[in-house]
Amino acid sequence: MSELKEGDMMPAFELPTDGGGTVSSESLKGKPYVLYLYPRDDTPGCTKEAQGFTEHKAAFAALGVPVVGLSKDDVASHDKFKTKYDLDLVLASDESGKLVEGLGAWVEKSNYGKTYMGIDRSTFLVDGDGRIVRAWRKVKVPGHVEEVLDAARALGN
Repeated sequence: MSELKEGDMMPAFELPTDGGGTVSSESLKGKPYVLYLYPRDDTPGCTKEAQGFTEHKAAFAALGVPVVGLSKDDVASHDKFKTKYDLDLVLASDESGKLVEGLGAWVEKSNYGKTYMGIDRSTFLVDGDGRIVRAWRKVKVPGHVEEVLDAARALGN
């Protein structure tokens, strides 16, 4: 499957979230939002990224831009992750990997000479019509949340 890029429409989705909720492309329609994909709950980079989005939640909220984290971990794992680090954001579960694959973020990775399939840390800024305005691939965590926030601010211009 090819990578979605800026200008493409976000695929339709409906996914379970932490706390027994759901999030869908339909429920987010009409307002911009951030969907960030991360490899795994409770790992160092993913924890820093989630803490960064939590730290800047008020700034995103002031812009009317909800932030949703997404991984293939189940909702029980998300609940533990949120509680352990006092995270204040919605974490969606894509156990089937359908949306992750649809976004072109299920990729071959390698670590210590072993290759495996995993989530490419990616972030999408989506406008109120469901169109991808910005797509970040192979995200490096330091400074990333601030860059996404700046892009969200630019939407208001």
